[in-house]
Amino acid sequence: MELRVGGRFRLGRKIGSGSFGDIYLGQNIVTQEEVAIKLECVKTKHPQLHIESRLYKLMSGGVGIPQVKWCGYEGEYNVMVMELLGPSLEDLFNFCSRKFTLKTVLLLADQMLSRIEYIHSKDFIHRDIKPDNFLMGLGKKGNLVYIIDFGLAKKYRCSRTHAHIPYRENKNLTGTARYASVNTHLGIEQSRRDDIESLGYVLMYFNRGTLPWQGLKAATKRQKYDKISEKKMSTPVEELCAGHPEAFATYLKYCKSLGFEEQPDYSHLRQLFRNLFHRQGFTYDYVFDWNLLKFDSEEGPAVGADPTDPAVANDDRAIKLCPDWQKKQREAVTTTQKYKPIAYGDVNARRALCPFVDAGQRCNAHHCIPVDHLCGQTS
Repeated sequence: MELRVGGRFRLGRKIGSGSFGDIYLGQNIVTQEEVAIKLECVKTKHPQLHIESRLYKLMSGGVGIPQVKWCGYEGEYNVMVMELLGPSLEDLFNFCSRKFTLKTVLLLADQMLSRIEYIHSKDFIHRDIKPDNFLMGLGKKGNLVYIIDFGLAKKYRCSRTHAHIPYRENKNLTGTARYASVNTHLGIEQSRRDDIESLGYVLMYFNRGTLPWQGLKAATKRQKYDKISEKKMSTPVEELCAGHPEAFATYLKYCKSLGFEEQPDYSHLRQLFRNLFHRQGFTYDYVFDWNLLKFDSEEGPAVGADPTDPAVANDDRAIKLCPDWQKKQREAVTTTQKYKPIAYGDVNARRALCPFVDAGQRCNAHHCIPVDHLCGQTS
């Protein structure tokens, strides 16, 4: 029997899970548009989906914020229907054999910082910054990084007066221990500084492949959190970032220097990475590592890939997250090759590659891209 929600959305297979509820592939039976459908049992002890949907609506209009298409309830479930996105950065990291080049890390860092800044500008902190919560768009928005899952987000200041929430201690860990800030491990109330410190750990995860506090064994979750905390606090920033450009250590040291109520200098942090990008001689052509992968069939990775390799085994997970993702990848590669190399004066080529123009935005309106390296738009 065909399952429908909201009268017009057909429910398909499960494609993932959020902090609260499961996510399914769906389709608008009128327009045939594919969507993502998030379900939460109405009997759950602490319903969160209605709160999350309100946050998406509050954030709507921002670059890299998914569009909510319908929200309500169906039978025993609270339902939120959203724009369908591509694979998460965690999926793509696995897809690329758990190795991202410096260029890809820097391209991602620029957009990820801007997403976090936008959420903070709306008076909320995310509190669960991790690769799984950043997804790539589809089609013309295939180069655009989206931020998702506001199930743990919290308001950190009054929208009218901008009065900050008070400093508190003895708080339970909220978020993902692997990427949590040191202050979060210490039980201190989270604020803006914690989101950007978590991003620093995500970037080093992409650079290194693993973090020093991964794989620790413990009898209970509490003991595991304690071990992660101890290892994180005993690992100097210089050691964590050894062998990688100094900008990453500078970033993390800056995060750790911030006061509880202090506003991060997002522009300064973006400039750290942009300066490194320029020094490396990279081009803002939006060629990510996964755009360069070769496919031999619709069903899997290239011939010669070891099927016992965990990274290869995870390819299926990445591809199936969006049914036509692999097709979109080929289109992205074709488009990218069409416009390489991009000369500084070739404004049309930059516009063709710029996801923010496709999204109807001016490139630098949200401080996402250095204007002189992309589409030539001005705010």
